[in-house]
Amino acid sequence: MLTVKNDSFYLNEQPFQILSGGVHYFRTVPEHWEDRLLKLKALGLNTVETYIPWNFHEPKKGEFHFEGMADIERFIALAHKLGLYVILRPAPYICAEWEMGGLPSWLLKEKGLVMRSSHFAFLKHVEEYFNELLPKFKKHLLQNGGPVIAMQIENEYGAYGNDLDYLAFYRDQYEKHGLDTFLFTSDGPDFITQGSLPDVATTLNFGSRVDESFNALEAFKPGSPKMVAEFWIGWFDYWSGEHTVRSGDDVAAVFKEIMDKKISVNFYMFHGGTNFGFMNGANHYDIYYPTITSYDYDSLLTEGGAITEKYKAVKKVLSEYTDVPPDIEEAVSAKEYGSVTVNESVSLFDVLESISEKVEHIVPLPMEDIGQAYGYTLYRTTVNRQGELKFNSGNIRDRSSIYVNGRWAATTYINDENKTVVLDFPEKVNTLEILVENMGRANYGEHLTDPKGLIQNIWLGEQYFFHWEMFKVEMDRLPADYGLSGDERYPKFFRGSFDAAEGLDTYVDTNGFTKGNVFINGFNLGRYWNEAGPQQRLYLPGPLLKKENNEIVVLELENTATDKIQLLAQPKLS
Repeated sequence: MLTVKNDSFYLNEQPFQILSGGVHYFRTVPEHWEDRLLKLKALGLNTVETYIPWNFHEPKKGEFHFEGMADIERFIALAHKLGLYVILRPAPYICAEWEMGGLPSWLLKEKGLVMRSSHFAFLKHVEEYFNELLPKFKKHLLQNGGPVIAMQIENEYGAYGNDLDYLAFYRDQYEKHGLDTFLFTSDGPDFITQGSLPDVATTLNFGSRVDESFNALEAFKPGSPKMVAEFWIGWFDYWSGEHTVRSGDDVAAVFKEIMDKKISVNFYMFHGGTNFGFMNGANHYDIYYPTITSYDYDSLLTEGGAITEKYKAVKKVLSEYTDVPPDIEEAVSAKEYGSVTVNESVSLFDVLESISEKVEHIVPLPMEDIGQAYGYTLYRTTVNRQGELKFNSGNIRDRSSIYVNGRWAATTYINDENKTVVLDFPEKVNTLEILVENMGRANYGEHLTDPKGLIQNIWLGEQYFFHWEMFKVEMDRLPADYGLSGDERYPKFFRGSFDAAEGLDTYVDTNGFTKGNVFINGFNLGRYWNEAGPQQRLYLPGPLLKKENNEIVVLELENTATDKIQLLAQPKLS
């Protein structure tokens, strides 16, 4: 087992320096796990770390998923086969720029529930989830012949709350399920006093200022073993921002300082991966910052798994302290498949009934209250007034397209400075439709309980309008019929096909389109937003492709000037 003696880590009674890299199994297709882990091992690291997102494994209450990309046991077993140790971070809150920090959105439907606290209702849901999750790990513990050497309690809790009974609950849960392994908490140096337990190791998360950070730990908890649970070597990107880059020389210099002091370390991230589907999170400070689809993170491996110059700089430093394995020769992994015509199209409004479920209520309800997790909700009601009417868009989360009598009238966004919307109702009886996009729930901070959709009824023309239809468009099913001509409104689905005999990765360039999602053989690759940037192409892993007749569907929300997309060999994040 991993233990602590004289302020240092020991593994099976021998001194041990944890040299770890973060790889999120849920951001990488299973066919690529081995490649990423082999490259981690070739760097000279001995351990892989991963979060475990609750919403990935229990997307609906009582429905548990542990297959495909969610097969955490397969990931652990593969790491073991390759000779790597494993650190697990079951949280259940993970942050990680992941949708709602890994917490399932259905928790928001339960009014009065207090997130990330010892509130009985929250703990009951966690315990029921842990009853399914935690027993899977016992056989994978080191003392039981597996690779798992440590598990984290919660995640950066000191940056959120001060409920130590809540943290103790997790320690007790691990004990209840026989997970007798090394336990730790992790926080930024400024938050360790609130996020630590006295009988559990405290680790730190930072990107620089090594001495300053560990001096804070020593002052708070003298004699602690030294570990950087998250050594931030890059950063995440958000829509309308710039792609973040941290130089390999800078990372290598701080890493050398860590190695000089014999501090254990986990690179966050070794390989970032992709926020497929609707799983990107958001940060909400002065304004709302939704995370892009790519989680490249400027990591040691690119989003597509290629070795970077930063990887080589880190390996050079590591070689000064220990023997490192020989370099891996990389094979060609990405291909330019060229232009694909997507000239079959249909309006979302023509297929609405077949791709959604309808709920009716006296007032519009948030997504979560109608049992919807992700995607788009269409709200529809009747306005029996004529003329110009105003309302405030502040209750729309996050972006909307508004239609009056089937005509587009306005687009709103949560970050709009002017939230006054003026609509013209030409008839005595009018149809008002508001299509709302959830662009990602907050994953950190005070806005963690972040409902989506129409979170309250709109006060339109100094009046409420009642009796609403709500259509849940989660994009878990795509249109079967194209070429229908009943409605020309956006959003529209565009469909095409292409062959890919080589089965290599590629990058979907949607230049000419505006905003939406791309699906390959029914798999949601994620969002694009070309006008905002910085991401201009979506990563398409080769294992999702067939040799012939790959169906590609583009859901374009706003407008397009082309019926072609490009499949290219390189990413574009700026």
